[in-house]
Amino acid sequence: MTTLLISHPACLDHVTPPGHPERPDRLRAIDRALENEKFANLAREQAPMADIETVALAHPREYVEAIREAAPREGMVALDGDTSMSPGSLEAALRAVGGAVLAVDEVVGKKAANAFVATRPPGHHAESVRPMGFCLFNNVAVAARHAQKKHGLARVAIIDFDVHHGNGTQEIFWSDPTVMYCSTHQMPLYPGTGAKSERGDHDNIVNAPLRAGDGGEQFRAAMNEVILPRLEAFGPDLVIISSGFDAHIRDPLASLNFTEADFAWATKKLMELADRKAGGRVVSALEGGYDLQGLAGSVDAHVTALMRG
Repeated sequence: MTTLLISHPACLDHVTPPGHPERPDRLRAIDRALENEKFANLAREQAPMADIETVALAHPREYVEAIREAAPREGMVALDGDTSMSPGSLEAALRAVGGAVLAVDEVVGKKAANAFVATRPPGHHAESVRPMGFCLFNNVAVAARHAQKKHGLARVAIIDFDVHHGNGTQEIFWSDPTVMYCSTHQMPLYPGTGAKSERGDHDNIVNAPLRAGDGGEQFRAAMNEVILPRLEAFGPDLVIISSGFDAHIRDPLASLNFTEADFAWATKKLMELADRKAGGRVVSALEGGYDLQGLAGSVDAHVTALMRG
């Protein structure tokens, strides 16, 4: 088995306003990085479109229908101050969910060692009934519920190292003891959630906020001292990574100072935990990362680590 890369060209058709940081060039930069010959052994599959019933694992059906109805036939429609839809956005969003679900199927079915889903729009800000922060559907939340419903996994852990807190993922699983959500993120910063005191109804939410200017040393301490021990005790059957790379030192939307080596280190630590607790099952889905050079280098390091390189 090898690492599986899942993407789809339709994710380029989610068009955002001029100057918007969450743009199609993000995927083009990732594609170029993963064309390097060292990634020749990656298995590659195209992301299918998720059906409405699958998306409704994490969102009320009425919400899914409302997003579908909001999709314009031409032009662009704003859902909030920074989240919009173009004619290609609905298909892109459904393929982002479908890619995450396919990744779970392939990894749990032992057809792939692990998987990286390179799709857009991202998902971790999407709450159960609210699109926000560039996100329409919560891709990793649907993937976690799918792993439980289709494959019978008892416990799923979602680890989010995007520089912005995944308020949507936290909200969806706030009262669910079978899913642990762990996050490192800059605070204060959009969306304003993610304090240490936010722990969920069953102590299943683990926030380890960082301060502006923090770098790899503080990130590794947060992982080693806060997040990894909690994951160890939780004993997940599947590890899902919300892999945002906007904590990179080059990223324009925040002020953390991670490097490619930090993302590689975190990936390896989570793989080691998955090897001990989850039969090695790891699924990673792209979230943020808005400096194209920093994003490409970070994905290179992340996928290299997934390939045990």
